[in-house]
Amino acid sequence: MSQSDSSQYTWAGRFSEPTSELVKRYTASVNFDRRLWRQDIRASLAHASMLARQGIISAGDLADIERGMAQVASEIEAGSFVWSIDLEDVHLNIEKRLTALIGDAGKRLHTGRSRNDQVATDIRLYLRDSIDDISILLEEFQTRLLELAEREAATPLPGFTHLQVAQPVTLGHHLLAYFEMARRDAERFADCRRRTNRLPLGAAALAGTTYPIDRRLVADLLGFDGVCENSLDAVSDRDFAIEFCAASALLMMHLSRFSEELVLWMNPCFGFIRLADRFCTGSSIMPQKKNPDVPELARGKSGRVYGHLTALLTLMKGQPLAYNKDNQEDKEPLFDTIDTVTDTLRIFVEMIPGITPHPENMRNALRQGFATATDLADYLTRKGLPFRDAHAAVGLAVRRAEQLGVDLAQLSLAELRQFSSLIDQDVFAVLTVEGSLAARKHLGGTAPEQVMAAIGRARRA
Repeated sequence: MSQSDSSQYTWAGRFSEPTSELVKRYTASVNFDRRLWRQDIRASLAHASMLARQGIISAGDLADIERGMAQVASEIEAGSFVWSIDLEDVHLNIEKRLTALIGDAGKRLHTGRSRNDQVATDIRLYLRDSIDDISILLEEFQTRLLELAEREAATPLPGFTHLQVAQPVTLGHHLLAYFEMARRDAERFADCRRRTNRLPLGAAALAGTTYPIDRRLVADLLGFDGVCENSLDAVSDRDFAIEFCAASALLMMHLSRFSEELVLWMNPCFGFIRLADRFCTGSSIMPQKKNPDVPELARGKSGRVYGHLTALLTLMKGQPLAYNKDNQEDKEPLFDTIDTVTDTLRIFVEMIPGITPHPENMRNALRQGFATATDLADYLTRKGLPFRDAHAAVGLAVRRAEQLGVDLAQLSLAELRQFSSLIDQDVFAVLTVEGSLAARKHLGGTAPEQVMAAIGRARRA
């Protein structure tokens, strides 16, 4: 390899021929890992500060590095920075430009570290920042759910099991179920952040370094809670990224379930809600169509995130210690998961205020499904009939109402008493939707007063 060829590569002294153009393209990551540039510069500045504090580089070198990195950051932000595939990744691109700007001080920056611990640090910093952004969006999503739930705290809605009308609930209570899912999602991201927030830098290639570095100082400068205690583990594992993707997959599953319900509720056969036009599209051939494309696509994007989780698990499962080039493949699935979750949450935050309920259609569905049948069984049980016998009696009453094409509440007292002599005039208060809702006034129940209490607790939390 000629001197001009070897100047492009930090490892060129070992090789006798240049890297082929095919290998360059195959192994380069700069086209996607350049998004780590802020974290790379931030970590490099902390590393340089530590080196100077420990007397490993001079104060003059530190000043030059800080000045040069400011120039590099300015060029990247302005879009004038030239990214080179020949320099393989974000780290070497920045280091090469820094050295061109400040000379030997730029070459001293890499003292006591490797690209192995450098990239592990950058990814952790990037993921930590992303979790913080996602957590803010999750809180906004929860707030939008609470706002709609509060407005619809007493709006009757069919509660379904097996997608069949089961019992009355309220729309507010239904929305609070998704709030609780999102609350657990937020807890999972917070847990993941704690495990992500450990510093790998200082592990060097795999065994640490012979220089008298101070890893805890670097951790403090970068806002890490602590350091990765084992150098082999620090550079080689990506379980924090896998954990993030797992938490993201669960969040997307919850958003997908919500999306499925929005799609169903918008269908004219249900007609429970109207979704604002700005979140829908039409048909190229059927002029009457209003398609819920946003929730449909969110439902589809859950599979994309599941795939990234599987990809990262598969990526790691066969790797011996320590770092392997396989780990270059960790970034694109992670980055796309971050982007997908962020975009989906952002659009849901905007979409929820565009949901307009149609209460009368919800009530009509309740009339069609014998939704208060369980209330009638409970009524008979309170009168002294064993529940299994009450269940059987109400089943007969439902069959009769179905034959007549009416709801249970539309049967006369005489007809109802054919199924149990314990039934009296007070039964009709039990068979109303409002009576059914009001009766479930325990903690976690669907009584409007309990829904409002749950909203209050959620806001305080």
